[in-house]
Amino acid sequence: MYTKRHYSFWMTFRWSIKPFLLGLLYAALISVAALYFELQIAMPWQPISVIGIAVAFYLGFKNNSSYDRTWEARKIWGSIVNNSRSFSAAIISFVQGEDASKVQREMIFRHLAWLTALRHQLRLKRDWEHTEERLNNHFQPIVCEDYNSKLFSELEEFLNETEIEEIRSKTNVATQIMRLQGQRLQALKDANYIEDFRHMELHQLMVSFYADQGKSERIKNFPFPRQYASTALWLTMVFAIFVPFGMLDVLHAHQAWLNYFSPIISALLIWIFFLMEKIGDYSENPFEGTYNDVPITSIARGIEIDLKEMLDEENIPGPIKNENGFLL
Repeated sequence: MYTKRHYSFWMTFRWSIKPFLLGLLYAALISVAALYFELQIAMPWQPISVIGIAVAFYLGFKNNSSYDRTWEARKIWGSIVNNSRSFSAAIISFVQGEDASKVQREMIFRHLAWLTALRHQLRLKRDWEHTEERLNNHFQPIVCEDYNSKLFSELEEFLNETEIEEIRSKTNVATQIMRLQGQRLQALKDANYIEDFRHMELHQLMVSFYADQGKSERIKNFPFPRQYASTALWLTMVFAIFVPFGMLDVLHAHQAWLNYFSPIISALLIWIFFLMEKIGDYSENPFEGTYNDVPITSIARGIEIDLKEMLDEENIPGPIKNENGFLL
């Protein structure tokens, strides 16, 4: 997530400069053919503008749908924040009996282990994501955050060795950690640490965690439908092909020297449409580890700080800071 007030123009332009340069070269060739070889290749602008309007509507649909995916992901993690605080406050209040503080710490740390596993899993590579443009020094180009080693290294702080070995070979580690949490919760009820009603309340909070995990995995594992994403790209390319021909028609009625600006104006128009397409394309996947991600690492760290402070822990990490305006 970008945290500064604005992306600068030059940052945006560098990010999307390829269609501008290709459009400039293409439009320049068309203009040279028309002006110096006197080829009659100008096309009426009116039908081309109709194509442009249709493409703009389609890009608007794609961008709105992509934004919905990103905003839904942020709402899901907002729910995880609220329910994590509620769960931990309830554990501290409800768990009674001998060694209650030790049990409370165990349950809350296991919840932090679930958060850690979920965060790692959501940043694993998918074929449709822009993994070649992950933020440098934070995410591996192929498999993000070195899942097979770094995850279990981090889990050592929150789980005992027996639990780590039990989940190490599992496909969905976060799901298995929550399963362990449920079994432990039942054992606490059986040992009279928690009464029936409070056990049910805590179980409902665990259900909400499973629901939020499932919603996150739905966004991660089900791409924005490829037929819509691909069509937006091809329609933009079709429009870009006709722009230089139409620009010759528009400028021909004016002074001759304006014809020399035809390649630049065409390139700018092509760049604008491809920029809109690219913004939608990079908003589809809010967990891929690139510039516009939902900052789940920062959110998870904020939850960790809150929960450890509830336990009056001594070693509390600081919040994740943005680097060059990007918050992970």
